[in-house]
Amino acid sequence: MIEPVVDLDERAGVILADVRYYLDGRSGRAAYEAGHLPGAIFVDMDADLALPASPEGGRHPLPDPDFFAARMAALGVGDDDTVIAYDDAGGVMAARLVWMLRATGHDAALLDGGLDAYPGNLTTDVPERTTASFTSRPWPAERLASLDDTVSGSFVVLDARQPERFRGESEPIDPRPGHIPGARNLPCRDNIDAAGRFLPPAVLRERFATVGVAEGAEVVSYCGSGVTACHNLLALERAGLGPGRLYPGSWSQYAHTDRPAATGA
Repeated sequence: MIEPVVDLDERAGVILADVRYYLDGRSGRAAYEAGHLPGAIFVDMDADLALPASPEGGRHPLPDPDFFAARMAALGVGDDDTVIAYDDAGGVMAARLVWMLRATGHDAALLDGGLDAYPGNLTTDVPERTTASFTSRPWPAERLASLDDTVSGSFVVLDARQPERFRGESEPIDPRPGHIPGARNLPCRDNIDAAGRFLPPAVLRERFATVGVAEGAEVVSYCGSGVTACHNLLALERAGLGPGRLYPGSWSQYAHTDRPAATGA
């Protein structure tokens, strides 16, 4: 398995995947069509990496393995391919695809620096890829956490959202503000520097230490809908602290329950 974050020139013969996605309603596909890295395919967050939203499952329910395998095959991604995914937000969206591939044993990584790391010109050419063979593999139980797991007190629970949403001062998307009681805020967008590149492993370890994640800690990561939480899980791997677990429903599922919400820092 390759490292969770790589430079583009470290790999030859890879599939580039553009996974731009916006919470403000802009179209990731339109952004891709306006210009993307040469050879990159577009992976749609809603159509390829999630089932339809529901109060019971959250805004981006994790698809069943057969669905995911079918979508990857249709996009031309095969079992033996290496995927390098990018976006224009430091990898916080593209991390979902990378996590899903890595969790099922496929080689995948984030492009360090994302779209801005590419020194050449973007293209509007769309590559033609034939349907590939992508084997359906179950989501490993040890890489997932249910709602009950997350509130059990058995894990260090990390909330990847921005501090104002964690504290309950702002909630532009989900039905109520706040966070899961006992969770600790580790904003995923702070895993990268001002240039959009991942922090070194030693610095990431220090960040995790500030929220109680030490060697051997059992970690659950969540966010609004199980997307940007994957960025913290990849950072956890990069820091050498293990793979951790994803709570896929995240706050968008929890907020529809009658369980208590915490506010403040």
